[in-house]
Amino acid sequence: MYIFAIKFEKTNMDFTHVLTEPYTMALTALLAVSFVVLVLYYGLYYFRVGHCRAPKSKKKEGEEEKLPPVSVVMVAQNDAGWLKNNLMYLLEQDYPKFEVVVVDYLSNDDTQYVLQLLSANYPYLKVVTFQANASGYQGMKYPLSIGIKSASYDVLLFAEPECIPMDTTNFGWIKEMVKGYVNPKVEIVLGYCGIQYRGSLLNWLQQYDNLDYSVEYLGAALLHRPFTGNGRNLSYKRSLFLKKDGFIYHYYIPDGADDMFVNQNSNRRNTKVVLSESSFTQVAEQKGVGEWHSYRKHRSSTHRYYGFGLKLRRLLRPLNVLLFYLSAALLLVAGTFPWQILAAVVAVKLIWQVVATAQATHRLGIKPVIFALSPLFEIYFLISNTFLAIFPLSKKS
Repeated sequence: MYIFAIKFEKTNMDFTHVLTEPYTMALTALLAVSFVVLVLYYGLYYFRVGHCRAPKSKKKEGEEEKLPPVSVVMVAQNDAGWLKNNLMYLLEQDYPKFEVVVVDYLSNDDTQYVLQLLSANYPYLKVVTFQANASGYQGMKYPLSIGIKSASYDVLLFAEPECIPMDTTNFGWIKEMVKGYVNPKVEIVLGYCGIQYRGSLLNWLQQYDNLDYSVEYLGAALLHRPFTGNGRNLSYKRSLFLKKDGFIYHYYIPDGADDMFVNQNSNRRNTKVVLSESSFTQVAEQKGVGEWHSYRKHRSSTHRYYGFGLKLRRLLRPLNVLLFYLSAALLLVAGTFPWQILAAVVAVKLIWQVVATAQATHRLGIKPVIFALSPLFEIYFLISNTFLAIFPLSKKS
């Protein structure tokens, strides 16, 4: 016992303050609780997404004839450039029976001419044109609902003009996403949309932001608690849309056609996640900081309509990140807690975070630099998202 006492004295690992001072006890408790919450979050979300396996297909003779017909639906507004470069990837999909429905909404560029040219070569391209906004509603929900009602088939698959499948060689995006409907009870299939990689800090921030958001909603769905989806790679059934009256209950909200519909109509039984390389889509990075932050504001503008329980659940992670680093810093400054243990706890948290993020990035085809810098990005977005919550989307945006 005397030898151990000497060793503790030499290393200044004195635990008496932890057990006697209320200030130190409170900070230690905050550190411990936030550490456990964060470890569980990285394990339950990042590791779960990282280990999600694609549905296995049992290929039999005549299987393709059993695949359900699919309607790919999108809304275009002054997107002639994107349609010219990207729509071919959707029209050339390797799938027995499908159509692509493009709603040309109030475009004043060459969108109509690009669509006319493509329609001449692809008879399964259906174009719906709007010359004026007859509904009076802002946003894309009204034209998207018209596109859905114009669709010929029950299985709907959604993308945007700037999207292309990540796998541009096998053209199997539709086939992979439709695997989510193997269970007849499934009515909503959630997919992943990535961002094309560029070697710049802004691109890395966008990569991490998209990764973190995607892991949150995909991980929640894998935990049987779905709450949103991404309209850049999303599928649901037309019959569900009509049965639930589509977007009628939130037409007055300009954004969130994908977010609000999935939030209101998904549950643990009717929602499936499909994650395979052939099922991924991708988009180009936002060109500047202003454009990117505008996109993030639009993406988060509907979150205030979530229920209290979901808001609280989504707050747990950023709140515990703040409490973890704040309590560790205060304990270090106070000098009432052994710094060696503090360093060990922070190191374990960082290592676990990097390993868990590495699993998700590998599964989603994201470059390693993102998981290597994930602790720094996490702190940056803790601050950035706080400002985003304080200064939400304005009516002029």
